[in-house]
Amino acid sequence: MFELVDSINDSPVIKLVGVGGGGSNAVQHMVQSGIEGVDFICANTDAQALKGMHAQTVLHIGQSITKGLGAGANPEIGRQAAMEDRDRIQDLIEGTDMLFITAGMGGGTGTGAIPVVAQIAREMGVLTVAVVTKPFPFEGNKRMRTAESGIEELRGHVDSLITIPNEKLLSVLGKNISLLDAFRAANDVLRGAVQGIAELITNPGLINVDFADVRTVMSEMGLAMMGSGIGRGDERATEAAEMAISSPLLEDIDLAGARGILVNITAGLDMAIGEFEEVGNVVRSFAADDATVVVGTAIDEALEGELRVTVVATGLGQQAQTHQLRSVQQAVQQRAVSAGASVYAQGGPGGHHQSSPSQHSPYANYDKPTVQRKTARSASQGTGPATNGHDVEYLDIPAFLRRQAD
Repeated sequence: MFELVDSINDSPVIKLVGVGGGGSNAVQHMVQSGIEGVDFICANTDAQALKGMHAQTVLHIGQSITKGLGAGANPEIGRQAAMEDRDRIQDLIEGTDMLFITAGMGGGTGTGAIPVVAQIAREMGVLTVAVVTKPFPFEGNKRMRTAESGIEELRGHVDSLITIPNEKLLSVLGKNISLLDAFRAANDVLRGAVQGIAELITNPGLINVDFADVRTVMSEMGLAMMGSGIGRGDERATEAAEMAISSPLLEDIDLAGARGILVNITAGLDMAIGEFEEVGNVVRSFAADDATVVVGTAIDEALEGELRVTVVATGLGQQAQTHQLRSVQQAVQQRAVSAGASVYAQGGPGGHHQSSPSQHSPYANYDKPTVQRKTARSASQGTGPATNGHDVEYLDIPAFLRRQAD
């Protein structure tokens, strides 16, 4: 006999923590957007700034350190404030399955405290995704360096990281856009990420995507991008997919070689199987050969004539770095082989070809450090650098590459 246990909550718990002034403002924007299935938290050292927040939970951190007056653009103060209330932060994260954290980097509280929040979440086994902004260029080099240092520290404590440079707001939206609309556009990137993933997990569809799928794609993947697009007309599937992977406000990143890809396709009852294939072709164009690709589809009758695609791509940049590294390695090895062949063809002092490579081989004593070989050669042949007959400083080639050439 089977007994139905209805006390188990099978819905994943998703929370968003906005840290500092910029992060709290982003959360406020999300609350006003009416997103369901997400718990919102604001954490700041500025008590006055927290008074206007409408999140479910407001956390004033570092009261004894800052006296409620903020971190004074000092990330160390922000870090100490988060450490002071580490237990309270942990209590708020308890029971969370997926945590989004956001902050404007370059200031004090956001830059200093968000790595601490991320570290606490990761230690608790929570899937953690950060969405952060970088300062405008006119805010100065010091603030930009502070932001980049904070982002680098944050990178080591999150599963996936999405970066939005404020500079993009100027280049994409134009200088005449209002400041309010510009920041609203940046916050919409965060809203799209949170809302898109929340809907993927909580809304049933023809092809369901559950939280385990999301964890597979986003866990320990590093640099990520998140985008969504809506298409209309005959080419709506391709149009929506291409729009989703080309968010102009995100950090300049190369999608080639993405190791994890999460795709959600939502349309009305008129969605055709060919459109499903069109979206897949767009995704396949940049995915790594061994990428983990999870695709979900849902029917929304309100989207009559429209098709919406949401894409989360993770593990970015690693394929390009690997390709560059291999290219460098191949070039160095080719240089070593060429230098070795030249030495072998040149032979001894008389320029004659050596009949046996094992006898009088130019590589015979290369197990000695280069400095010792050069010293010995300089003592016997003069003070010039050791070269072969074509004036190639082959002794500077690493020993392991010379052995390959041999």
